Amino acid sequence: MEYRYLGRSGLKVSVLTMGTMTFGGSEKVGNTAQNEATRQIDLCLDHGINLLDTANMYNAGVSEEMIGAALSQDSRRQKTLLATKVRFRMGEGPNEVGLSRHHIIAQAEASLKRLKTDVIDLYQVHEWDGMTPIEETMEALDTLIKHGKVRYIGCSNFSGWHIMKALGAAQAHNYQRFISQQIHYTLYSREAEFEPGTDITGSGAWHSGLVATGRWPVVGQVPT
Repeated sequence: MEYRYLGRSGLKVSVLTMGTMTFGGSEKVGNTAQNEATRQIDLCLDHGINLLDTANMYNAGVSEEMIGAALSQDSRRQKTLLATKVRFRMGEGPNEVGLSRHHIIAQAEASLKRLKTDVIDLYQVHEWDGMTPIEETMEALDTLIKHGKVRYIGCSNFSGWHIMKALGAAQAHNYQRFISQQIHYTLYSREAEFEPGTDITGSGAWHSGLVATGRWPVVGQVPT
């Protein structure tokens, strides 16, 4: 397996990573059961894949729970980097959606419990939130890093100008920067080729698309 640095960080990740949107059974994209999910994770680890990607909203948290159950066996967690996301609605309350400090910190705590871990290796904002000041979002993420609950932060589904706004706020207030941007990029979906941002910010791009039974992001640069 080949490994690359993710963005400007010192974190090395495998060029193939495992996506887990299908874990759980209530999503239209798949219904992977626990025994099959554990088998898939074991196959990935055996072949050198060291990063699992999930999100709090994948099957309303069930994906995270299944990963936590699989990695709690033996020494799997020590060999694995965990990436998850926050943004989308997780309940009926007015503050159970978005990228406010309230929602980010509450959902990070919930993800840690579901994943059965003390720290999230890569915590990503799942989509832009135009209703919350970006300074509030970046400050909340910075707080999680300072408290040792998150190691690195990234974004997902951001436009180029979204990334620049976030990095500008981080620089102005001395907050931690995004090290990565996860994008949807396949042979058919190539809109990312026309989006500026990744190369000039130094954030690592990793691309996600459907392959076989899971989402397998590939870490690298968007072709130009």
